[in-house]
Amino acid sequence: MKILLIGHSIIDHLENKAEANPGGAFYSTLGFLSCFKPNDRLSLLTGKNAESLPLFERLYSKIDLSLSEDVLEMPEVFLHTSGESERREVYRNIAGNLSFAKLENLSRFDGILINMITGFDISLKQLKWLRENYTGLIYLDVHTLSRGLDEEGKREFRQIPNVEEWLACVDILQCNENELSTIRYSNDEKSAAKWILEKGVKLLIITRGKNGALLYTRENGINSLKINGEKIAAENKIGCGDIFGATFFYSYIRTRDSKHSLESANHAGAVAASTADLSNFIKLTLL
Repeated sequence: MKILLIGHSIIDHLENKAEANPGGAFYSTLGFLSCFKPNDRLSLLTGKNAESLPLFERLYSKIDLSLSEDVLEMPEVFLHTSGESERREVYRNIAGNLSFAKLENLSRFDGILINMITGFDISLKQLKWLRENYTGLIYLDVHTLSRGLDEEGKREFRQIPNVEEWLACVDILQCNENELSTIRYSNDEKSAAKWILEKGVKLLIITRGKNGALLYTRENGINSLKINGEKIAAENKIGCGDIFGATFFYSYIRTRDSKHSLESANHAGAVAASTADLSNFIKLTLL
């Protein structure tokens, strides 16, 4: 199996920790490598530079980076994750859209996962180009597309501009409960899900942290599947959704079984949440 992953690699600065950590596409990569069989291959389209390479190379040395581009400065994020509320993010060196200059022969990929880690990873125009030139599954993790950017680099939730056009290009959409409200604001989750699915999305996944995940589909009407969260000792809040998404997508491409894929992804998210320092792992036992 060959998968294309698109998303910025980020330098994470976590509260109360002096050292920098790899972030962004690093965790999606970790998720895929933890699922992969010996003949599977991952191509990553991201930004990279020599100065930050030591943070990422223990994973990135195992994948194809030929589609990636060199950048002068890596995007950085200062993360505040205390308590039960949504984490706060402050960005520095916000990067522009990743270049598609080297991207060709899309038919060689069994799936494309786009993780909107900075919200600027790709443009709507680029997504439309992908949709026009690729007939396989496109998975979009909404992530920071749901947040605006103020003059101080703070990211606050807001309605996603031109959201219907984004949805029309996507087969599988992943968001959390707060991100859902930036796609379609509604007091009724099922009503919001129905609206999203009517725009062209085939599978809508809503991650709910310790409460598990929900899957909505539009097969013979609007159907939903709920998976409860696993009982774990939570040690970590970083990268869990990225690993969830990579696991779901990999499993779904192989099996086309949405229930099994959701269960696998839910378990992967729990493993990630119970692992104190994901950045030091080369592979997790997910499946």
